[in-house]
Amino acid sequence: MNDWQRKSPLDWETYVNKLVKVVAVEKHEYEGWVLTVDPVSATIVLATFPEKEKGSVSFVMGHAVQEVQILQEGDSDVEQRLARILAPQEGPAYSPEELEQRKKALKTWLETNHIPVGEQGELGRTLSVAGVLSIEPPYGPEQCSSANEIILARVQGLLQGYLDQQR
Repeated sequence: MNDWQRKSPLDWETYVNKLVKVVAVEKHEYEGWVLTVDPVSATIVLATFPEKEKGSVSFVMGHAVQEVQILQEGDSDVEQRLARILAPQEGPAYSPEELEQRKKALKTWLETNHIPVGEQGELGRTLSVAGVLSIEPPYGPEQCSSANEIILARVQGLLQGYLDQQR
């Protein structure tokens, strides 16, 4: 176990949102902003933002880390850019009326295709498909959840096809 792996999560946290240079085994060097450090493997997650290019994320495995040097402190702009990497993409905002319209249209389409569907929850906002899958607002494939992966994949595929037809 190397010195990096012996550090505690509180020690690793001091590197988050900072520009670092990581020296790894065989003198490989990596530079980037520390997004996080995995507390189990001590793996460092680095983000880079080359100019006029999409940002990238790389991983330096904890067992390979020999030295970590802080090059620059991150400001609030850097913190926001790093936070956006992990944050889900914001979809379009829907009014309550639009959500109700989307729910009704999807429910009708599912019923027309002989797929058992009902509403659940105290406000009836969640659609329940055959009692084994639920669809939350705004009723897209990403809002489907089920313990059965086969049903989940099939309903998500059907839902994506339905949404593609609507466009």
